[in-house]
Amino acid sequence: MATHGKRSRGRPRSEEGGAGQGKVQSLDRAITLLKLVSEGSGLSLTEVSDAAGLAPSTAYRMLTTLQQHGMVEFDEINQLWFVGVETFRMGTTFLRRRKLVERGRTVIQLLMQETGETANLAVADEEAVVFVSQVETHEAIRAFFRPGTRSPYHASGIGKAILAYRAPEQVERLIARCGLEGFTEKTLTSAAALADDLTAVRGRGFAIDDEERNPGMRCVAAPVFNEFEEPIGGVSVSGPSVRVTDARAETYGPRVRAAGQEITQAMGGRWPDADVGAGGSPS
Repeated sequence: MATHGKRSRGRPRSEEGGAGQGKVQSLDRAITLLKLVSEGSGLSLTEVSDAAGLAPSTAYRMLTTLQQHGMVEFDEINQLWFVGVETFRMGTTFLRRRKLVERGRTVIQLLMQETGETANLAVADEEAVVFVSQVETHEAIRAFFRPGTRSPYHASGIGKAILAYRAPEQVERLIARCGLEGFTEKTLTSAAALADDLTAVRGRGFAIDDEERNPGMRCVAAPVFNEFEEPIGGVSVSGPSVRVTDARAETYGPRVRAAGQEITQAMGGRWPDADVGAGGSPS
């Protein structure tokens, strides 16, 4: 019977000084060529070699090697190089393992340490946001959302951060289907009030749940986007309003937004260049 000993290391001990050590120049050049081809819509050999700063003969040998592995393809008729199907296959492998929890865990751990408040991750579901991960603060009084907990979009920091970047018609359909239930005296229960708040969210890049779901609890949240600039989830910090004061919430906002951007990038997503969402125009 096979035995499982200690797994081998990810790199030789002699190469543990940093990512810049041990670089293979030919591989580095080949990856550069692959990036150039993938970003174009068909490039000639001259265009590839000029952009990479390589002699045409060197660029051609690298391209044909990549072609043999299916990483690039050559159009004989137009004499142009394109990205190959094998590159797409590898990309889909990355997409399969790309999970919000996996990519965001380290980020929310650091977020909790920096703010001293509970940090959360949630994903967008059809009619609510679903909390999937949490790093609790060490404070005796703290927010707690068990994984799987659902919260209505309009009464959740992450929910409002997501809605702010959805198309107006999507928000309208959600309101028509789910309504705007009041949970506290501060819950936004009218479409107009919610629309005004979403405009503010887009303007600053983060949302604030000001005791709108649970009395005495405040939350600061930012969205996470996929590769199509669609909001698919969010990150937040939450805690009692006696600690997360209005002033402190505004201080946490940019840090939470940065966390959303960091997770978005780690997942291969794209943060919108302009703050466009419900309302239909840049704010």
